[in-house]
Amino acid sequence: MKFLYNLVLFKATILLPIIGLFNKKIKLFINGRKETFSKIEVLKNKKTIWFHAASLGEFEQARPIIEELKKGYNNYKILVTFFSPSGYEIRKNYKLADVVCYLPLDTKSNAKKFIEIVNPKMAIFIKYEFWPNILNELKSKEISTILVSGILREKQLFFKSYGGFMRESLKAFHHFFVQNQESKKLLNSIDFNNVTVAGDTRFDRVSKILEQDNSLDFITEFKNGKYTIVAGSTWQEDESLLVNYINNNAEEDENFIIAPHNIKVDAVLELQKLINKKTVLFSNRSDKNLSEYQVFIIDTIGILTKIYANANVAYVGGGLKTGLHNILEPATFGIPVVIGNKYDKFKEAVDLVKIGGCLSINNQKEFTESLLKLKEDQSFRNLTGVINKRYIKDNLGATEQIINYLNNKI
Repeated sequence: MKFLYNLVLFKATILLPIIGLFNKKIKLFINGRKETFSKIEVLKNKKTIWFHAASLGEFEQARPIIEELKKGYNNYKILVTFFSPSGYEIRKNYKLADVVCYLPLDTKSNAKKFIEIVNPKMAIFIKYEFWPNILNELKSKEISTILVSGILREKQLFFKSYGGFMRESLKAFHHFFVQNQESKKLLNSIDFNNVTVAGDTRFDRVSKILEQDNSLDFITEFKNGKYTIVAGSTWQEDESLLVNYINNNAEEDENFIIAPHNIKVDAVLELQKLINKKTVLFSNRSDKNLSEYQVFIIDTIGILTKIYANANVAYVGGGLKTGLHNILEPATFGIPVVIGNKYDKFKEAVDLVKIGGCLSINNQKEFTESLLKLKEDQSFRNLTGVINKRYIKDNLGATEQIINYLNNKI
């Protein structure tokens, strides 16, 4: 299996640049990695703490730890690496990191070169990023390595009879901070007992959102005291449900704010064209009386969290097909959250659907019924929101546990 893994990586180094000629995301994936080794040169012979996240969601789990470490360890450099362009492109200018770059492909030569240059004091991997050659290099250098907000599943290679080389790579980790008991039991079953069930650091992150100023004058003007549904990080399949509801069920006293995942001009204009209610774009809002509009399309990034603060109900996209986006941000404001039916890989969604703070829908009929019930039944809406707020509060503390561990290791 180890030979096969390295063979696949070798072929990937040849094929991916060719695929990148026809695929924009793969092109970013390849071209971005060309800069990695030149970027990390500034860390040579510096005391560095390295964080690695697959994408944007995992970065949000690293963020509260980075913020706490910067308070007490200003003499350390912070390196943040990403696997995916969707994480790197949004957070490449993150101010608390000294270097943000792509993780090189996990070939033996890349792993050796990367670790030799950075030589981190500590390596912190987020959730489920396991790269055997890099991990083996960290292990050989005896570099302290931990997993944060980890999620393990029985189907993973570690727990298969033929997954020995992957189990071996887990020996690089000095400690596993996992989200649930199931992950702990799985690690225990393959003789890893250096495990703590700490939960998810994102709860600590989103709870702090309540302490910031979440007001936006243009949102207040648009809302104008009306009942408002905010649909965040929507994909085409989500927008199809929304457009149908807006065109056929929305009443005059009901406003909608849509923040699409894809904010390319053509996609945004196509969405606007499908809606038969008066609609305004964020990019076109100047000199307009926003209170005259019923639908506000946010064709920019970076303000969705503050927009959720003004919602009566949130719909979070991605759960019908592409991968559910962050439901904890709206949940922290104590409002109901509606999602699609593909959420089983997201513990917080599984939990909130089970206890009633999050409503999962399968189709247009269920989507419409859920939104109508939430609008018409204020007691139900309030109770659903309270469940979400309580759930956030009950799951705080992962960051503190991890920082206490790190303070004894750095």
